[in-house]
Amino acid sequence: MRRSNFALRLQPSLLEELRKAAEAEGVALNQLINVAVAEKVSALRTEDYFRERGRRADRAETLRILECAGKGNPPMKGDELPAERRAKSGRGANGRDSVSKRWQKKKADAK
Repeated sequence: MRRSNFALRLQPSLLEELRKAAEAEGVALNQLINVAVAEKVSALRTEDYFRERGRRADRAETLRILECAGKGNPPMKGDELPAERRAKSGRGANGRDSVSKRWQKKKADAK
């Protein structure tokens, strides 16, 4: 790996916060800054990727697929949430919550 130096000018308060964060994480300040920059670059690239994918998307086809999703396919064993997750999520045994029920009623009323 090729290394390079870059003079980075930081506000003293920000530098102090970075030092504290690096110490709390148990890493060198340089490593913390490298990881932070890598995370930011990754986030920007991911944003660009999804924006480009969105431009190429066929919205009508996507909505058609979503409209058909699950129709005629009863839940299979293993589709349900574990009991402890159902209790935390507020969802019933079928994995649906009250928002889903309201949406289904609204959709049925519209027909």
